[in-house]
Amino acid sequence: MFNKLSILTFRAFFGPFLATFFLTLFILVMQFVWKYIDDLMGKGLEFTVVAELLLYATANLVTLALPLGILLASIMTFGNMAEKYELVALKSSGLSLFRIMRPMLILVCILTLSAFLFSNYASPVANLKFKTLLWDVTEQKPALELKDNIFYNGIEGYSIRVKSKDNETGQLNDVLIYDHREENKGNTYVIRAEYGFMSKSANGQLLLLTLYNGDSYEEVAKNPRMVSNFPHVRNNFKKQIISFDLSGFNLTRSDENLFKQGYQMLNYRQLEHVADSLDQVKERKIESYLGYLERSICLTADSAVLKEPTSPATFGHLYDSDVNNIIIMAQNQIRNAKAYAQRTDYEDETRQKTINRYRVEKTRKVSLSLACIILFFIGGPLGAIIKKGGMGMPVVFAVIFFLVFHVLSMSGEKMAIANVVSVHTGMFLSYFVLVPIAIFVTIKANQDSALFDAASYQKLLSKIPLIKKTVK
Repeated sequence: MFNKLSILTFRAFFGPFLATFFLTLFILVMQFVWKYIDDLMGKGLEFTVVAELLLYATANLVTLALPLGILLASIMTFGNMAEKYELVALKSSGLSLFRIMRPMLILVCILTLSAFLFSNYASPVANLKFKTLLWDVTEQKPALELKDNIFYNGIEGYSIRVKSKDNETGQLNDVLIYDHREENKGNTYVIRAEYGFMSKSANGQLLLLTLYNGDSYEEVAKNPRMVSNFPHVRNNFKKQIISFDLSGFNLTRSDENLFKQGYQMLNYRQLEHVADSLDQVKERKIESYLGYLERSICLTADSAVLKEPTSPATFGHLYDSDVNNIIIMAQNQIRNAKAYAQRTDYEDETRQKTINRYRVEKTRKVSLSLACIILFFIGGPLGAIIKKGGMGMPVVFAVIFFLVFHVLSMSGEKMAIANVVSVHTGMFLSYFVLVPIAIFVTIKANQDSALFDAASYQKLLSKIPLIKKTVK
């Protein structure tokens, strides 16, 4: 019976977990799509490129979707078991709530370890490829698209305008082209045609614009802006083919080594190594600053202005002009020391924020993984208390607790980076709120407490004399 119970509870949890995990992951990916939709649209990207970008983005969101999936699945599972009185039957047979939760807890611990390994080894690689590909996509030129009566300047050195375009035949009517490839000469070469057609060369690297029944105008003065009258050449043509280089519209892949040192592209040990190296650089900078400050404040009079060079430098042995020179020199040194101190303080603050970013990323790999266990101990007992399964009430509670977790985590992360609190305090800020809640709801669920029963609260309030009289 022991083994069969474990298998049944495991199956009851595993199905909802898979459904809620992939649903949560899909919602997070859609949020990514809406965030970067402007960078993806209108650039003629191939489906494989978009799919590759979404794959890397999905891999980055796994560690965030996993805690929410576990929270929602645990509420749904225990809510269903409580709603169908399965929990009552199990508890009546002498099993505690923790014993009922144990098979699921084992699975959650395995998922927690897997989440850490995934964030430590797979996420840095996915982040590196995602950032590199996203950079290439955002830097790519928009796809060539001519709109009616609007100048298109996407091709370097040209401005193209068409009056109208026939979508069925592809014919461009009243084509106007300004050629300003020569610098500092303006629009010295203009082409206008009655109609034309666009096509690509065999290798796809050239855009061929075939024009019919047109004229070209070219100014031949060396510097048209310096003279009021200058000659120009006009040519008539029946057909003319103009080629444009399309190599700038192709997606070029950047070298991934350019992005390798980002804090999101490193694993746990690499992050700690970089943070320690930056700490050593910071200490050397501080020592250098203290040495400079010590040399700056130890002001001695120059022997050239002393009346008695061999004696100590005191104002009593100096002329008035020498005293003024020393005061001016001291003021200059103080100004330089103050400016250097301000610059050093700013650099030290910036360097500390960089160090904090690496340590925050290192701690995030642990905190997000442990969140799976904490949220499970909130979701499971909470489901047993509310006694509701399905996608109704469980979703509401799951969203509320996940928002609390996410908001506190983001707030703590920002405070840790800004050096307001320590890195561990900031990254585990949400735990200070969620762990007591997890302990509380676990105890209440184990005691079969009616935590959300309105009748129990009315009965409790009725014992208060003032409220009892009011109710009567």
